[in-house]
Amino acid sequence: MTTTTLDAASTAAKTGAATGPISGVFSAATTPVGPDGAPRLDLFAAHAQALLREGCHGVALLGTTGEANSFSVAERMALLDAARDSGIAGPQLLPGTSSCNIPESVALTRHAVDHGVLGCVMLPPFYYKGVSDDGLFRFYASVIEGVGDDRLRLVLYHIPQVTQVPIGHDLIARLLDAFPGIVVGIKDSAGDLGNMAAMVARFPGFSVLAGADPLLLPLLRGGGQGCITATSNLRADALRTIWEKWADPTAEAEVAAAQDRINAWRSLTNTYVQLPTVKAMVAKARGNDAWLNVRPPLAPLSDAERENVWSEMDRLSA
Repeated sequence: MTTTTLDAASTAAKTGAATGPISGVFSAATTPVGPDGAPRLDLFAAHAQALLREGCHGVALLGTTGEANSFSVAERMALLDAARDSGIAGPQLLPGTSSCNIPESVALTRHAVDHGVLGCVMLPPFYYKGVSDDGLFRFYASVIEGVGDDRLRLVLYHIPQVTQVPIGHDLIARLLDAFPGIVVGIKDSAGDLGNMAAMVARFPGFSVLAGADPLLLPLLRGGGQGCITATSNLRADALRTIWEKWADPTAEAEVAAAQDRINAWRSLTNTYVQLPTVKAMVAKARGNDAWLNVRPPLAPLSDAERENVWSEMDRLSA
């Protein structure tokens, strides 16, 4: 994206012209499990409520950080039920509803839509590599048509470093043309600001959401709509400060400090394997070691690793 185009997008964002249908700070919420691997619905509901109090606009449950692909369809539905039953409003929820097969994706998505969620975040089917845009279009179209509900709002999920199945701009254009008002945004976790900026420029009104915390501020400046990130499990306050004050010239120092803080906590989550590290950090933050459990094939941090992470959390908090 050229400097001129980026400046134009930034101006549009400040005036409200670039506002898409889904915007804000959403937590890629982690999922607590017991020693047997069963979801801890009580802990999850309490954590989701805490995330909203701490600054998140909504909870993006059952994504990569939420270990979604390690849970059954019934378990995933039960986690969404637990969030809703705890009093969290449907429009505050962005569940991941994708599977590598169409029937399960339809069932998960229909269940979410019936709960009145803000939107459904959907990975491409990722087992087969090198598939064509025609194949990916057929998958998404089959799910949308299988759900058959105009209330559906679909957020694509681009994380090619994990799936090895990228979501290209031509596919997005085709889906927007075929399903206007249904396909409304994308979570881009590839870490490529240029790719996100190009989507902002090409698809006006399309919600481009950063999947990496350090990119929230530059994306907002370029006309993006917000983030769905892992570090919000711990530092939703800093992300909310960036969201609310990024365009206020009198808050420049406060925004920069908030960005520095989120960058430091994000770096800590990447000290070891990210998902069990995030859970170890949440365990300390919530004062509950039940958060240390992860589902196979993940493994918890060693005692030494956990103590190192907790010591660094104390330093950052001080």
